Amino acid sequence: MNFSDVRLAIDWLISGCPSASTPQQVLAELCNRLVCCGIPLSCAEVFVRTLHPNVMGRRFSWRVGSDVEISEISFDSLKSPEFKNSPVAQVCESGVAFRLRLEDADRSFNSLLIHAFRNEQLTDFLATPLVFSNGETHVATWATQQTGGFADDEITSLESIIGPLARIAEVYALRRTAANLLDTYVGHDTGERILAGQIRRGHTETVHAAIWLSDMRGFTALADRLPPQTLIDLLNRYFDCQVPAITRRGGEVLKFMGDGLLAVFPITGSDSIARVVCNNALAAAYEVRTKVAAITGSTQFAHLETVRFGVALHVGDVLYGNVGGVNRLDFTCIGPAVNLTSRLEGLTGRLNRIILVSAEFARYCDAELIPAGEFMLAGFVKPEMAFGVQDEAG
Repeated sequence: MNFSDVRLAIDWLISGCPSASTPQQVLAELCNRLVCCGIPLSCAEVFVRTLHPNVMGRRFSWRVGSDVEISEISFDSLKSPEFKNSPVAQVCESGVAFRLRLEDADRSFNSLLIHAFRNEQLTDFLATPLVFSNGETHVATWATQQTGGFADDEITSLESIIGPLARIAEVYALRRTAANLLDTYVGHDTGERILAGQIRRGHTETVHAAIWLSDMRGFTALADRLPPQTLIDLLNRYFDCQVPAITRRGGEVLKFMGDGLLAVFPITGSDSIARVVCNNALAAAYEVRTKVAAITGSTQFAHLETVRFGVALHVGDVLYGNVGGVNRLDFTCIGPAVNLTSRLEGLTGRLNRIILVSAEFARYCDAELIPAGEFMLAGFVKPEMAFGVQDEAG
């Protein structure tokens, strides 16, 4: 084994892995470098916990001659016997390295691991803690098919790269966490803008978009009589009816306002693009209407009266950017077009409709929309025409 080459691999990690731009490239190149040093790696994995509402962690898996595969570990898997009895769970909890040779298999607590050993013809396995600067313990694993397993100097070499690898893993984990949190709380496109540096107060741009504003009717009365947890469960179910339908069709959810939701479907280009965007937004409204109607048919909320809501759609220019106090900003959309959408949404209850759209939105829709009337809206000088959908007419 060439120890000077191992030192070069360590220096490469310390320098920030300049030839790799993603975590999977880091793991692939590191393993290939170690193999070139004479370390008989057959497979390696890095497991890093993350901060995400649905994902507990990510696993990066390398095999000789294959690309690195990435898999996500859900919170539910924490309860599974496979995870609880795994070396990864043991090392995360204890912070102490774990090694198992095939010749010691009979003394192993983990039959699943031994089964994997034999399937992949592995002879030696090492799980090492990756300790981040905040004290969190993550895990890297290394395995070989070499007869007799890893030699002592090979184990020493693997252990020597753990510190630098932990620093690199932490950098990528922090980036991932920042992206996850921004994606969760402000939306994907908005999050990308923030990470790109658009964080100064007053920094805005004009965006042409279809605007969505929806609101649950009678929410105040529901909040007054429902147990708090039931109310939260209802809100989450209600928003689950909307968010996927919006995002799947190119919309960006900007914020939740109690029981209200503000979203935009950006329009870039010609009227033909606007037509596609508006048709998608209207299709989302139809889907949401169907799913919200099914809430009271579910076992969990069968005791509730029908969940009623309204959604308004409009097309216009919005100011998209940072608004707020000096040290507390909100990345949002403002402008007359947003105000008009809000006023239209307020009409849905008065007109006993679920979906209302503006004349500007209707102009781009292929669906046949029915005039619902002309209305004076608070804050606007001229009356505005509103349109409804055919199956809500009457």
